[in-house]
Amino acid sequence: MKVKNIRIAIKADEDIFAEVKDVWRKLEKGERVKKHEGVSFETLDAMRKVLTEERIKILKTIKREHPQSIYRLAQILKRDVKNTYDDLKLLEDVGLLELKKETNGREKTTPVVNYDKILLEIAV
Repeated sequence: MKVKNIRIAIKADEDIFAEVKDVWRKLEKGERVKKHEGVSFETLDAMRKVLTEERIKILKTIKREHPQSIYRLAQILKRDVKNTYDDLKLLEDVGLLELKKETNGREKTTPVVNYDKILLEIAV
């Protein structure tokens, strides 16, 4: 089985804008652009505010246990459902997980982590 990775990068806004301009220029010329999956933060401190110990534990638990609902995940973690949901929503907003909504009689939301490793990239 191939390991799928997600990259987390620490980049200033100017660097991100430069990358977007470069991709746009290549697309205008008709050149192929390599698909880039990842998440960027402006500073290491900003990344630390999102990737707390508890949120990393949530990601690992989702990957290992495959809970079928937010309620079940909260039970596994022994956490309040609302606090668990708030953390999941933040992780979804930055692109570190997916919340799949399903209606099978009753609506439920399943958290999904589609990668095996998080790789941290810091330009020096």
